[in-house]
Amino acid sequence: MSISAERKQALIQEYAIKAGDTGSPDVQVAILSERIKNLTEHLKGHNKDNHSRRGLLVMVGQRRRLLDYLKKTESGRYDSLISRLGLRR
Repeated sequence: MSISAERKQALIQEYAIKAGDTGSPDVQVAILSERIKNLTEHLKGHNKDNHSRRGLLVMVGQRRRLLDYLKKTESGRYDSLISRLGLRR
């Protein structure tokens, strides 16, 4: 359900704005999207796992808040990010 350290580092390097960038909204949204994807696959096989389902909803809400912030502050970066991640917003 969680992502490996190697995959997380790859996402950080791919979506970082500058070297050493781990906290920008782009990186946070990319990591959350990967975790959401993994948890969605888990819930397809374990549909009664309500504790994990709540965690999924929390992550989706966090990603939505970060995307709303990015859209409000820098709409160009927002558009490029959702196209790179393949999100339907």
